[in-house]
Amino acid sequence: MGSQDKDNAASFSLVSAVFMVLLLAAATAGCTGTERQEDGKIVVAVTIPPEQEFAERVGGDHVRVILLVPPGADPHTYEPPPAVLADVAEADMYAVVGSGIEFELAWQEKIAALNPEMLVVDCSRGVDLISTGEGGHAGTDPHIWVSPRNAKIMVENIREGLAEVDPANADDYRRNADVYQGELDALDAEIAGALAESGVTKVMVYHSSWAYLARDYGLVEVPIEDEGKEPSPQRIEHLITQAKEERIRVIFASPEHSTRSAEVIAGEIGGTVVPVSPLAKDYLENMRHVASAFAGSSGP
Repeated sequence: MGSQDKDNAASFSLVSAVFMVLLLAAATAGCTGTERQEDGKIVVAVTIPPEQEFAERVGGDHVRVILLVPPGADPHTYEPPPAVLADVAEADMYAVVGSGIEFELAWQEKIAALNPEMLVVDCSRGVDLISTGEGGHAGTDPHIWVSPRNAKIMVENIREGLAEVDPANADDYRRNADVYQGELDALDAEIAGALAESGVTKVMVYHSSWAYLARDYGLVEVPIEDEGKEPSPQRIEHLITQAKEERIRVIFASPEHSTRSAEVIAGEIGGTVVPVSPLAKDYLENMRHVASAFAGSSGP
């Protein structure tokens, strides 16, 4: 099949999926609306698992959160099933990451078209975005949530959105956000202390997911991928030399990506590959785990 045929097939598949969603949403709209009225909950759609925690902590008992990209799925390629999109068609609010994550580049406008009355909240509003040369990320690094400081901004944007769609409970959203943002402040201080004490200055990763965390705490991220592609043999040799010279003994890879080249480099430097995911749902605990792993990544 030629590239044009593949593009046409993909477009047809996408149109078919959206058409199925429209039919399913129309068939279930009355039932879903009734359920919302009975339980009184605001329905909030989010793209990734960390946002799910943000929305649930701010919204508390007042919200039901729909997660579009589940744990373990790759936001670069994932397509939500029609049943999930039909659920989103009844949502009151969609909290988008907003920083150029590929799932949203492909799906945000289509989701908004399914539910024109839904409030779309840009969680990246107010975040200092990092520019990249990768066109697939629309010129910015999309992984804004890996910085607890950015997470505070995202939480505030979600709070403002919830207060807009549900002003009767705005005070509760403010109190919940204040508590959670305090926990994020404590996490920020904890990570800063652990990394400063470790003396680590560089971390080698398969996929460049941690640039915002690195910026906050004075680290340099060394990615194995070359502009989103598997590294060439020459690049692998260069990374092996760099790791040996800079005493890097741990390579970090997320379960959403291949670890093959990371394992090759680790084998040559006598190191290990440690799994860390930027997409784990338990945000606070996951970030503590990541910081601890980074702090212990330099060898003698």
